[in-house]
Amino acid sequence: MLRLLLPKQRLSRVRHYTAPINGHPMGIANSSLLLRTVASAQTDSRLSSLGLADTELRKMNMCQAINDALRIAMQTNDKAVVFGEDVAFGGVFRCSTGLSQEFGRERVFNTPLTEQGIVGFAVGMASRGHTAVAEIQFADYIYPAFDQLVNEAAKFRYRSGNEFNVGGLTVRAPAMAVGHGGHYHSQSPEAFFAHVPGLKVVVPRSPTEAKGLLLAAIRDPNPTVFLEPKILYRAAVEHVPTADYTLPLSQAQVLKQGSDVTVVGYGSQIYALENAIQLVERDTQASCELIDLRTIHPLDADTVVKSVNKTGRLVVAHEASRTMGVAAELASVVQERCFLRLESPVERVCGLDVPHPLVFERFYMPCAVRVYEAIKRSLAY
Repeated sequence: MLRLLLPKQRLSRVRHYTAPINGHPMGIANSSLLLRTVASAQTDSRLSSLGLADTELRKMNMCQAINDALRIAMQTNDKAVVFGEDVAFGGVFRCSTGLSQEFGRERVFNTPLTEQGIVGFAVGMASRGHTAVAEIQFADYIYPAFDQLVNEAAKFRYRSGNEFNVGGLTVRAPAMAVGHGGHYHSQSPEAFFAHVPGLKVVVPRSPTEAKGLLLAAIRDPNPTVFLEPKILYRAAVEHVPTADYTLPLSQAQVLKQGSDVTVVGYGSQIYALENAIQLVERDTQASCELIDLRTIHPLDADTVVKSVNKTGRLVVAHEASRTMGVAAELASVVQERCFLRLESPVERVCGLDVPHPLVFERFYMPCAVRVYEAIKRSLAY
């Protein structure tokens, strides 16, 4: 029976393509988008605009940056509490390491293994004026809490005529592929929650972004689902300001200027897009513009529309399944607002419409090669 279910021979592991492109090796660790040196951080326009260019910097991975954000949130707000499964221990990914020792078990504590209960408790805490930061151990297990998020948290302000709200609620969850998680530890549920009026949905791409966006989410007067690409917990490392700072929610960032095609993504997918753009610009004379959405809902459509009106082409990529995804919404917005400026159909490069596979994850993922092919199709149309 097992011979019918399993391949006769083990599939060899497919290696990432890491050949240098114009002197720049591919991959997250080698990304030019990360502030890998002190000099790059000190000259970063994003940090300069926040007055952080000359502040103290510390080398952090995304896990450490999130830990730093949680620590600052609790230091600056006595009503902030952090909780979830194994959170007092440090969490399964160690993002809350040391917080229970610093702030005590009354503010950093474990919960039973019940996602509906975790979020329901968080909604109750937030409704009473607390800043509740709940952790769902894996985004794949957030679905039992769907009712609490969609029917309670998202509607609190509306159904009370703004008399009461749960704006102090933030739900953190490690999401997306990590390379070996299979269908219960690799999912990308952002589209489910982006469909819900009253919720904000944020996905960071780097340690600096994660810290600033998480602090902004915690302090925002609306409930927020904060999805953390778990492959970036250790893979993304850069020099991060130690100061207290926030980055704007609902505002996309243009990471690279271009004139011929707009390429849009978020989270860990940004690095596949960066690599694809390097390939395209090596092989053609095309100039690609790269945009990180950062906040999935509310969507910063204006930034994308402005770019597409300039380039005439759009390629959108995300790990989540293609059908009814964020890319489909962007495609709809662009055809409504950029129709007469489009030079080619909008290209979507997404996960396949199947459960997230284990053995075949490399085929499921919208890798740099698939994005490269989509950009080439758009340019050739």
